[in-house]
Amino acid sequence: MTILGKSSIPFTSWVMAAIGWVGLSCPARAALGGDVTSVEADRAHLKAASLAVRPAGAYEVHAIQAPGGTIISEYVSPAGRVFAVAWHGPFIPEMQQILGGYFQQYSAALGAKRAYGRRPLNIQQPGLVVETGGHMRAYVGRAYLPEMLPPGLKADEIK
Repeated sequence: MTILGKSSIPFTSWVMAAIGWVGLSCPARAALGGDVTSVEADRAHLKAASLAVRPAGAYEVHAIQAPGGTIISEYVSPAGRVFAVAWHGPFIPEMQQILGGYFQQYSAALGAKRAYGRRPLNIQQPGLVVETGGHMRAYVGRAYLPEMLPPGLKADEIK
């Protein structure tokens, strides 16, 4: 069957192409604010070479080492939710991947700031904090959801 009888491309090909396009345009499941399965989705998307889990009292830290050497730590609550993400290494990680559903809020806050040049970036908003710094080949940063921090955990402990 063809679309409107004028195309030589079968209707099923159009449908499959549309489904593929939609699938490619959808972001991966959120890391920040997502559940623990999003850590594995991040590892796969980033083509990370390793994944280590370290218990840290009332939460776990899942560490991913990206091929370029950047280490991304995802902090998971006992309820299985990612409440913070931190990174350090030679490259800035793909922010849309690690911030997930919070990427739009981050982008809007970034757009509202004046050009920050080489100074560290500090976004403090209700429900989202993003701090980045460093220099070429030595970047650091963290993003966290203040309302999801486990009791007793200080933001400075997210590294």
